[in-house]
Amino acid sequence: MDFDLAQLRALAAAVDGGTFDAAARQLHVTPSAISQRIRSLENAVGGVLLQRGKPITPTTAGLPYLRLARQVEALAADAASEAALSEGSHMPTIPLAINGDSLATWVMPALGELAGDVTFDIHREDQDHSAALLRDGTVVAAITTEVQPVQGCTVRRLGVMRYRPMASPAFADRWFAGTVDARTLAPAPVVVFDRKDDIQDQYLRARSRTPLDPPRHYVPGSADFAEAVRLGFGWAMLPDIQSAGPESRGELVDLHPGHHVDIVLYWQQWALHTNALERVAQAIGRAAARSLT
Repeated sequence: MDFDLAQLRALAAAVDGGTFDAAARQLHVTPSAISQRIRSLENAVGGVLLQRGKPITPTTAGLPYLRLARQVEALAADAASEAALSEGSHMPTIPLAINGDSLATWVMPALGELAGDVTFDIHREDQDHSAALLRDGTVVAAITTEVQPVQGCTVRRLGVMRYRPMASPAFADRWFAGTVDARTLAPAPVVVFDRKDDIQDQYLRARSRTPLDPPRHYVPGSADFAEAVRLGFGWAMLPDIQSAGPESRGELVDLHPGHHVDIVLYWQQWALHTNALERVAQAIGRAAARSLT
């Protein structure tokens, strides 16, 4: 079928803004025009594409068309940039989903190489959940643990981030005294990034036949998270790339030498060629080769 670009833009704007009023302001039309465009698109495809709640959300049938709308927008922005139609006043925007640990360690220098030519809309999302943002078209690429490509995406392996159980020396002396087992882990406070963060529990499950639920500090910022561990809030699984410096200075100790959790990271991106996206993918690939195992 032939797609009306104005209808696709209205669909994306309604989801982004959460209401028809917000979409109308974004596209400089009336809310009635937004409603009519979306209704016409739904009539053309033969299905309901949006749930008219607060906020507006795409239906399962609407997700492919939302992704299409954002792909068209990305291609148009890339074409305008290459043709210099904007006369340098605008740069293409690349929305990305990146996990907090990668953001705090190896990703930002890679993106910094392109910051003068590309603007970034970074969504900090746990690597186990970022694929959902690819599916609905919120981002064009993501660092994820999912090896199976999201529909319409390509995938390639970046490397491994190794996590070890780390704590401050004083914390280790108080709670473990050289013995790390189910008995000592059960009461020892642990630092957790957020409610989606499962890596500490992966380690706990490996150390105990029965579920352990120690006291938890929630610290939802990667740099603050590592600092909380260094300050003795609790123990946590920290990536080697983040813990190596404090460990060498004696500020952190490995609670269980030889035991670790390896997280394999993948780069998933839309199967769509734009110059800006390809440059970002290449920069991420080079940085991963330097920083991951």
